Amino acid sequence: MWILRLNMTDLKCTVEEAPPAYQTLAGRALTSTLVSDEVPPLCHPLGPNNKLVFSPGIATGTNASTSSRISVGAKSPLTGGIKESNAGSSWASDLARMQIKALVVEGKPKETGKRRGASVTWDAAAGKPKVEFFDAAEYAGKDLYDVYPKIYERFGGKISIAGCGVAGEHGYGNAGVVFNDLSKRPSRYAGRGGLGSVMGSKGLKFIVLNASGAPGVSIANKELFDEGRKKLTESLLTHDITKPKGALNTYGTAVLINILNEAGGLPTRNFSSGRFEGAAKIAGEAIFEGNKQRLGKELYNHACSPGCTIQCSNTWYNADGTERASCVEYESDWALGANCGIDNLDDIATMIKLCNGYGLDTIETGATLGVAMEAGVIPFGDGKGAINLIHELGKGSPLGRTLGGGTGFAGKAYGVVRVPAVKGQGMPAYEPRAVKGMGITYATSTMGADHTAGYTVAPEILGVMGKQDPLLAEGKVALSRAFQATTAFIDSTGHCLFIAFAILDIASGYQGMIDECNGVLGTKWTADDAYAYGVEVLKKERAFNEAAGLSKEADRVPEFMKVEPLPPHNQVFDVPDSDLDSVYGGL
Repeated sequence: MWILRLNMTDLKCTVEEAPPAYQTLAGRALTSTLVSDEVPPLCHPLGPNNKLVFSPGIATGTNASTSSRISVGAKSPLTGGIKESNAGSSWASDLARMQIKALVVEGKPKETGKRRGASVTWDAAAGKPKVEFFDAAEYAGKDLYDVYPKIYERFGGKISIAGCGVAGEHGYGNAGVVFNDLSKRPSRYAGRGGLGSVMGSKGLKFIVLNASGAPGVSIANKELFDEGRKKLTESLLTHDITKPKGALNTYGTAVLINILNEAGGLPTRNFSSGRFEGAAKIAGEAIFEGNKQRLGKELYNHACSPGCTIQCSNTWYNADGTERASCVEYESDWALGANCGIDNLDDIATMIKLCNGYGLDTIETGATLGVAMEAGVIPFGDGKGAINLIHELGKGSPLGRTLGGGTGFAGKAYGVVRVPAVKGQGMPAYEPRAVKGMGITYATSTMGADHTAGYTVAPEILGVMGKQDPLLAEGKVALSRAFQATTAFIDSTGHCLFIAFAILDIASGYQGMIDECNGVLGTKWTADDAYAYGVEVLKKERAFNEAAGLSKEADRVPEFMKVEPLPPHNQVFDVPDSDLDSVYGGL
């Protein structure tokens, strides 16, 4: 297994054998370990000492279902702390098939404004990967929907692409790293934390992979791996949320719009209410029925990456049957919809495609637009005005750069008090005053406000593992802590977080995931070992953040959530600071 290093200062690459200490680390565990080991916590995120780390998960590159996830790590320009963001793409599988355990981008060009690409292929004679750099100046400053087809034309149809858009070139706090989907669109994002700007700061525009001839993933115990894969797959194919033509395959993740709206936990108009009167117009059901009307047939969803059985990625079509955008996920739908008071799916889909093309995280962009609307830059509900603001981001205008700084930055620029962010990162689509466990995760996560860091919505809203009252704070510290540790392990396996719906209800599925990892690595992990693995990841991340200046005082929700009752339940976030401090104290 290899550690591949791309030095952007001298355009040199090194291929190193992974040290024994990294043998069982992959995905988030490895990105966070490498960042902790090699990045000075007080360095500037866009300076020469930060590093951008890519790592496929333990099971990535195998035929395990939903395992084609890539973790991306660095010090975040948005939070100032450690960051891991992940995405589903063939890029992840291709990296794993070349037996690259981690790809590390380091250094910074001596000349500013230089844009390079890196082509990674398998050198069969040498038995290891090789890299060639290429001039990427012709692709700079352009819409990724125009650029990706040219990259495929240049390097062939069997490649996979990771890149950054103009948002990364501009150094925005809301710039993501973009990967291709299975239809070669630039639409699969490791969006959170501004990691696209870390890539852009290093003058690296694209990393192109061609895994042809690569040896594939070595599996230590094939029989155990296959047994685990079968158990996990069976759980995914039978659970109501993850099965074919189940909730996610039919309505996509946007099925949550109506569910959270009914629960009073759908943040609306910059987190001023938990219900949106236009929710039904933008929900997953509306997407399904709208496509049926426009296409004249029922359209079920597709996979974002190879081997996914859940297949929750959708496409929204125009009235004439042409594609408008893919994918209209729940978070994007909410951020650019309910959070901005916009109930027009065509406008929301247009904004999603613009964000994809410019290299923007839709969550951070929508949260920032909500703050700008609060400030009166444009009115809530102004879909066309919101589209124009995203164009300003793409242009790099003074207004666009203000918005590109992210939710917390825009709040300071406009003097807004209601700023829904933790550690500078905008909150996703669950109101902490109405879903208390998620509020604890937002406050205490090493990643800033991040729903994927500890998704307590599963029990609090969806009843996975047994229904818990989302309005009650009691018991939620332990719940969030458990979910954060378990998630850190799942993020390291290379599996999509959505497997949690099935495996938390079906014990054999959970054991199947662990046995897949045991099969690949030759380990003998139990469920307790998996949890302990996740705890160790969290401890490393926590230590980095503390060294970077993010102490327990940063683990707080915004003050307005503690004093402003949220309609319709008129709740405040009433979890004591001492309880928040105990989340990591209990690890």
